[in-house]
Amino acid sequence: MSSKPFSENPLFTYIRANPQGWVVVLVMFFALSMVSTTRASIGLAMPSLERDLGWSRSFLSIVVAWALICMALMSPIIGNLLDKFGPRRILLSGLLVTALALGLSSQVSSSWQILIAYSVFGGIGFGIVSKNVASATIARHFTHDRGFAVGVANAGSTAGHIALLPVMAMILSVFGWRWGYVFLAVVCLALIPLVLVLIPNEKPGAQHAKGRPGSDEVVPEKLSGRLKLLFTNRTFLALLGSYTICGFTATGMIDTHFLPYAIACGIPIVVSATAYGVLAACNMGGMALSGWLSDRINRPILLAVIYVMRGLSYIILLLVPVYDVNLIWVFAVMFGIFDYSTIPVTTSLVASHVGLRTIGLSLGVLAMFHAAGGALGAFLGGVLFDAYDNYDGVWIAAISVAMIAGILSLTIRENRPSRGLRRPAPEAEPAKA
Repeated sequence: MSSKPFSENPLFTYIRANPQGWVVVLVMFFALSMVSTTRASIGLAMPSLERDLGWSRSFLSIVVAWALICMALMSPIIGNLLDKFGPRRILLSGLLVTALALGLSSQVSSSWQILIAYSVFGGIGFGIVSKNVASATIARHFTHDRGFAVGVANAGSTAGHIALLPVMAMILSVFGWRWGYVFLAVVCLALIPLVLVLIPNEKPGAQHAKGRPGSDEVVPEKLSGRLKLLFTNRTFLALLGSYTICGFTATGMIDTHFLPYAIACGIPIVVSATAYGVLAACNMGGMALSGWLSDRINRPILLAVIYVMRGLSYIILLLVPVYDVNLIWVFAVMFGIFDYSTIPVTTSLVASHVGLRTIGLSLGVLAMFHAAGGALGAFLGGVLFDAYDNYDGVWIAAISVAMIAGILSLTIRENRPSRGLRRPAPEAEPAKA
């Protein structure tokens, strides 16, 4: 029996079709891995911060909420700058600010310090090195298999949970939460040379190939005109509503409150972090799969299914303290599959319905509303926990709004024929600037 040569391997075929694009995907994968771990770390450190510094769950939820608000405010600004100046300088500044936020967070001793370090500097860093910046950058480097490429890069936002969050949990358990934040700051700084060498220093105009969807639309130069173009687009408005709910049910609920909830159910901290790692592993597969499917099947229906299944997964979470704490693993698998899998489908719909010349701003505005929804979810979770000593009401609310997001997705019309199953086609050569 003869084996196929490596050059015929499907993975090699994808890389050969667009090698520069896949290098960008790799760098974005690592950058998102670092920053998403930083965002999730406060949930892991929350019980220690409450014990060591005497802060309440409500206050720490406010810290997270303000970080998400800063991230929300930064997202459209950064998206607009990305459309004008390209990704390299954007990513470098974001990694530096995030490293600063982590260093300052490791030294806090009072409430105003954590608000400055994590909420302000952290929120700014999260807004710069974000999934919307990665998705917009990658969308310009791909025509075929755009959804799959976006899904692979954004899988980095959960890969860090697998590789880094358990390490931080061990550091936290042995040395304390301060050294955990020092560890994350060092990892963040180590990524700067990678961005400097591998992210091309190109103008966005050079990333548009002739004939690509959205590459020839007339776009106003002024920000007000570009925003008007977005907010008069029905597809964009439907995506805006669903993506706000996405933030409420994912960033606000799970990224902030999953670990404290698991610990409150009597699950040890390292086991809880491992369960979150399992969720992240399934998240990676879910994003890659949804990206691959978004290149081939009806995208609005796919997006609706993702939101509905995400909402149903909260039923399992409600049963964890009632029946068996081991159900936390079932939830981690199910929610993980349908968590970030909205990103490649949403990016693909923006690229084809709104256009590539404004994709940075488009995804930035979507990210702003996503973060606002996340801030509301984080705040509501903390307040209801302090008031009722449980999260049941919040989980029920998450189920309800996820169904609304599914309905909004179905109002979008597919404007692209189904491709079916096929091997990747070579990318068109970028037009010269």
